[in-house]
Amino acid sequence: MDPQAFFWRTMAGELPPPRAFQTLGGRIVHADAEAGTVEATFQATEALANPMGHVQGGFLAAMLDDTLGPALAATLARDQFAPTLQLSVTFLRPAKTGLLHGTGRVLRRGREVCHLAGELRQDGEVVASALATALVRQTAPHTP
Repeated sequence: MDPQAFFWRTMAGELPPPRAFQTLGGRIVHADAEAGTVEATFQATEALANPMGHVQGGFLAAMLDDTLGPALAATLARDQFAPTLQLSVTFLRPAKTGLLHGTGRVLRRGREVCHLAGELRQDGEVVASALATALVRQTAPHTP
């Protein structure tokens, strides 16, 4: 864990969370760099609902990306960032507006290519799951 990395400076309140994460009502509840895991919550508002009143699938995918990404980000050094190369989402049941719980984990962290997995739950039930591939890069853009 690099306490000067973007992720950990954000967790310490030194930097604001990314705007997209804020838009999704995101909050990191727990992060473990050694285990490569993150737990997050998202407060899905009516603004994220489709015409049926369920959370639109694209927002659920973004929530999963904002859970898996931080699981990897917690392991990165201050001069690294890791854009998502591929994200595959499986929708299992409709999600209502309200609180969703995300869990993300690093399945395999290579020097550059990393494999990630995670789930979104609501009321104890998995509503969507995802697998992702990310690429570790040097010198993160826009890092203060």
